Amino acid sequence: MVLQHHNLIAWQRADDLYISLHALTRRSLPPEERYELSAQIRRAAYSVPANIVEGFARTRGRGRLHFLRIAWGSLAEVGYCLHVARRLQYLHGNTFAEYELQTRKVGAPLLGLIRAELKWLRSI
Repeated sequence: MVLQHHNLIAWQRADDLYISLHALTRRSLPPEERYELSAQIRRAAYSVPANIVEGFARTRGRGRLHFLRIAWGSLAEVGYCLHVARRLQYLHGNTFAEYELQTRKVGAPLLGLIRAELKWLRSI
């Protein structure tokens, strides 16, 4: 059974982002950040695809939009966590740029889903 969210580019990219950020935190952040920044990046990154899944488990409307907006907020949090990791010098130039780009690549289709849901809500 293919679930509805599996076909969504936003979910696919968010899922990939979570997996790659999980690996990044294990190899690039120091052990003293294990329960702080590492855990926060992972929680925020996990929340993006998880909330897309929860939104698409609901019928169209405000419930779906609510979870898509939570995913959007979590994606913004991922961006801030990456910014902090760069400022603390845990991430450098190309690595930071790669993950920032990957985050933006999740944001574009996610914003498209939010806009489509808003348009649908206005049409009813």
